[in-house]
Amino acid sequence: MLYYKFSDYLVKTYHEKVYKIPVNIPVKCPNRDGTISSEGCIFCGDEGAGFETLSPDIPVQEQLRRNISYISEKYHAKKYIAYFQNYTSTYCPADQFREFLLQAVIDDVVALYVSTRPDCLDDEYLEIMTEIQNNRNVDIVVEIGLQSVNNSTLSKLNRGHTITDFIDSVMRAKKFGLKTCAHMITDIPMDSIYDVIEGARLLSTLGVDQVKCHSLYILKDTKLGRWYSKGLFKPLDIGEFIERTITFLEYLSKDIVIQRLIGRAPEDRCLFCNWNTSWWKIVDEIEEKMKKQNRYQGKKAQFG
Repeated sequence: MLYYKFSDYLVKTYHEKVYKIPVNIPVKCPNRDGTISSEGCIFCGDEGAGFETLSPDIPVQEQLRRNISYISEKYHAKKYIAYFQNYTSTYCPADQFREFLLQAVIDDVVALYVSTRPDCLDDEYLEIMTEIQNNRNVDIVVEIGLQSVNNSTLSKLNRGHTITDFIDSVMRAKKFGLKTCAHMITDIPMDSIYDVIEGARLLSTLGVDQVKCHSLYILKDTKLGRWYSKGLFKPLDIGEFIERTITFLEYLSKDIVIQRLIGRAPEDRCLFCNWNTSWWKIVDEIEEKMKKQNRYQGKKAQFG
């Protein structure tokens, strides 16, 4: 096995294919509303991460029913994950957060995946998720944005949190019996290959359950986009991205599920995305290189 694919994990856990359905709720981000910063992360667009979501004005249950109707007809799917994707899902009043999650607990939804920042995960929200998980027969996974384990890089990205915040959030989520997924960008030019390795080691040591890898795309109307347009920022080349991603996998525990190896974004919003190459072609290149060089997830891992 080259790496522990999310699709394999889902079949192993739920005994058939499971489709992840994005949900958009009316929340913002403390890194954009002035609580931490008004600028946001330098790579984040006005829509947050919700490129494929419906309007947050549509109730959660209706969003799910619309998307499930389409997916079930097209792919004959029977089980689903409700993914609270956009901005910071726990950045709203606790009672409202509970109601959003409860709206997603409908027939054939087997899990809720909740995206948030490491500094926006108070115990009150963890208690709500644990309560729903235990009482409503649904799995809950907390997806936490980290991106880099280098505090200097986090500062340059204007993330507004530290590595310590991330470690604390994972440890507390685990204490409440919740699974965690870390978001990582493997091709940040400000990071070195040693930062990538340290990231894999940290996630393995913490016992993170899943990882979602991103490539660094550059959106219009962002600070990073302005740097790129002025020639002040240069992305790594595709070969370096592939090598870093494989190295990350080698140092990562074999027990950690890989949700994906590369991200994507709509072409009309991007100045740069995935070297103008289809994401699946890049994944094929990663896998082919791993096979040729006998490299696989966990090969160099010290933990697991």
